[in-house]
Amino acid sequence: MTVSTTTPPRSLDDPGVGEQYLRLVGDGDEYGAVEIVTALLDNGVAPARVMLDLIARTQSRVGALWAANEWSIAREHAATAISERALAAVSARSAVRPTRGRITVACVDGEWHALPVRILGEMLRLDGWRVDFLGANVPGPHLVTHLHQTGPDAVALSCMLATRLPRAHAAITACRSVGVPVIAGGPGFGPEGRWAQRLGADAWAADAESAVRRLAHEWPPPIDDPYQTAFLGDDEYTHLARHRGELVQTAMTRLTAAYPPIGAYSRRQYDSTLDDLGHVVDFLAAALYVADEQVFTDFVTWTAAVLEAREVPPVALQIGLTLMRDQLRDYPAAIRIIDAGVATLRR
Repeated sequence: MTVSTTTPPRSLDDPGVGEQYLRLVGDGDEYGAVEIVTALLDNGVAPARVMLDLIARTQSRVGALWAANEWSIAREHAATAISERALAAVSARSAVRPTRGRITVACVDGEWHALPVRILGEMLRLDGWRVDFLGANVPGPHLVTHLHQTGPDAVALSCMLATRLPRAHAAITACRSVGVPVIAGGPGFGPEGRWAQRLGADAWAADAESAVRRLAHEWPPPIDDPYQTAFLGDDEYTHLARHRGELVQTAMTRLTAAYPPIGAYSRRQYDSTLDDLGHVVDFLAAALYVADEQVFTDFVTWTAAVLEAREVPPVALQIGLTLMRDQLRDYPAAIRIIDAGVATLRR
């Protein structure tokens, strides 16, 4: 049995409601997707459950479909846009007058995955917070200016990719330096938020519900020296950050010389390979920044699965790692992390 827009779902337990919503966002059917969420609200389903159990859960499936090469990036983006409209429809039906404090919700500089943190913002509104939602890719200086102008009680920062950790660190330090505590969230902060604490965040939440509970109790926390954890990264990290372009281009040149067919790639294939090498450097730099090779080995594991779904053999990634290693022979920490990545591939 499947749900259709002619037989609106009465509950999230209705058979097929999740599959129907996924099909609608995948087909670009904004009206059908909004009809489903409004029907659920009309039948008494709590707005929080619609946001978390339907919209957020479907978005996770959308990401998995892209990773498995079943959906294109364009289809994934279109589905995300429709889920944003569905989320707006839920928000319009569930206004709550603020009874708590004021909170700023934002993605760190360079982070473009805004839907998860948008859902967090709506959950916080339901819990009585006055929310300033700043969206994706918020530069640190602009974030601090906003804090000076509004004086919030907290900042919720989202980081989905570990490559953004250095910028997340700068934002956390800047927020705490003006007296505003920070709660961090998103997989970019690592398993159980292990890197959020290292970067000085006052709290970490695994999901929107956990963040709402944490902010409702024992908040705000006392802010100790905001610069106590302000200085991470060493000479090796600095070298990678400063010479990223050179490292990537040299690796690409050597790869083309060693494997002439790459020179015959289409421009799209060539640019894609160049991007992949850039990701190697970026995740290696992030691993050096927080002194944890798991940043890199997790990236290698995920990338190998994505490439396999696209029928690219794992040896292609191993070649890229080797080419980068050859350029960093004078940097022992980087070599150790790359070797851990290669070992992960071989397993």
